[in-house]
Amino acid sequence: MGLNTALSTALTGLDAAGSYLDVIGNNIANVNTAAFKKSRITFEAQFARTMSNGSAPSAELGGTNPLQVGLGTAVSSIRKDFSNGTLQPTGVSTDMAIDGPGFYIVNDAGTQRYTRKGDFTIDSNFNLVTTTGARVQGYGIDNDFNIVEGLLQDVFIPVGVQTIAKQTEEVRFAGNLNAGGDVATQGSVTTLDALFSDAAATVPAGAGTALASIFDADGVTPLFTVGDVITFEGATRGGAEVGAATFEVGAANTTGSDAFGTTLQDIMDFFSDALGIDTSLPPAGVAIDGSGVITVTGNTGTNNSIRINPGNFVVNKGGVNPSAPFGFTETQPADGESARTTFIAFTSLGEPISIDLTMVLEGTDNGGSQWRYYATSTDDTDPDRLLGSGTLEFDPDGQLLTTASATLSIDLAGTGANTPQPITLSFTDPFGTLTALASNLSEFSAINQDGAPIGTLVDFSVEADGTITGIFSNSLLRSLGRLPLATFANEEGLRETGGSMFSQTPGSGSAIIVTAGGGSAGRVVGRSLEGSNVDLANEFVNLISATTGFSANSRVISTADRLIQELLATAR
Repeated sequence: MGLNTALSTALTGLDAAGSYLDVIGNNIANVNTAAFKKSRITFEAQFARTMSNGSAPSAELGGTNPLQVGLGTAVSSIRKDFSNGTLQPTGVSTDMAIDGPGFYIVNDAGTQRYTRKGDFTIDSNFNLVTTTGARVQGYGIDNDFNIVEGLLQDVFIPVGVQTIAKQTEEVRFAGNLNAGGDVATQGSVTTLDALFSDAAATVPAGAGTALASIFDADGVTPLFTVGDVITFEGATRGGAEVGAATFEVGAANTTGSDAFGTTLQDIMDFFSDALGIDTSLPPAGVAIDGSGVITVTGNTGTNNSIRINPGNFVVNKGGVNPSAPFGFTETQPADGESARTTFIAFTSLGEPISIDLTMVLEGTDNGGSQWRYYATSTDDTDPDRLLGSGTLEFDPDGQLLTTASATLSIDLAGTGANTPQPITLSFTDPFGTLTALASNLSEFSAINQDGAPIGTLVDFSVEADGTITGIFSNSLLRSLGRLPLATFANEEGLRETGGSMFSQTPGSGSAIIVTAGGGSAGRVVGRSLEGSNVDLANEFVNLISATTGFSANSRVISTADRLIQELLATAR
């Protein structure tokens, strides 16, 4: 019986040593596997029988100890060590490591599994997938790129395909307006040659005179007929061209012109709109006097000075009448300190729109200086080029007193973009502020605007909370989704399914899905991979220990073999 027990004990020891070697070998084999978690084996002693339970001491004899024969060792447990491996930067945007507890959630052919191995790739359908093709799960976004939590779905990253544009909502300005300049007192004045309502040029034309009945001093033929298209271009405002505009003579717009009409008042309104004059500030505007002379009066400030040449007003009449029927004479220049800047904003489609902003010194007093802004744009689709005007007040130290931002509205009808588009003008900024101090000249400019032209998704990054942020070619950053993490009450209870993936079991408990960095979950580190947590030096020490145990157990078997040989020899 003794030899049998010894042999059985040795064999169980060899079996245990074999299991130990399996665990060590697996650990060593995966020392370079991303996010691999090493295993640790523990043993427990076995007993074959108890020959005596022992006895307590008596008055005559001392006590005896139990007599037990062991049957070697058995595997008690094989446990996964889920401690973190070293994080290794890779620079690859699809590589993601978890620093702390938690698992990525993946859809493996319809089965939900979990992994810490973050060497993902993007497949041909732009889904984020594991190296085995399982689709990584996360939260999606709505139409405004806001994360929609609660519903897991495939993580979609359309690099090189998705496009985006952003309409301008706010523009910030900085610079200095010369408060020591001349206060504006007058606008430019330009007159047209007298017009008449009869061929004999004896009755001056009025605002209500029909265009088809307008004559110049030479008479003979009306200057306009129904169907004529007038092109007004080349005129300047503060030295900058105001852009081309067209007007059709008639009661209906049949040519797609910017405006149309039948009376002299209609064409005067067209002049005012095309020149961007703020007619709410008299005497600015276009008017006709009792002698049939039309006067164009601009707004104050040298940068609002209007200049019109005869060639700027062309009538398409097939060559029957002169193409430039009006004569223009500048009778008064504009005065007053002013400055102008041009900036580019963007529509909801990403199309650029050019806007001119002019500042004019309207007054100074003991309380500081007062300035008026005028905003105009040739990209405005209605006939009136003026987008808005308003005043700014500065204190005696040149600091802005006006706290409310100015809001413009630009019409974009027929362009396919959002219309009208409001644009806020802000004159304070962390990087600069508009001031009004005495200086040689006024200079200001737009230093920031929040719109962007159309751009394509070129790259992405992953934040610590698992948010995937898309980087577009127009410098916009937008959320593309978020990777939540799954945690478990007992992560050692997970069952390994191969491919560095796990599935939940009754022993692990159900997955608790949380935002990375929240609760007990770790954070996500982009462009990095988690290394194996195998300590190679320690595994070699364990390997030597296992080899020693294996050798010792083999000695027991060889010794038992010799004893059996001796017994057989004695029996003869």
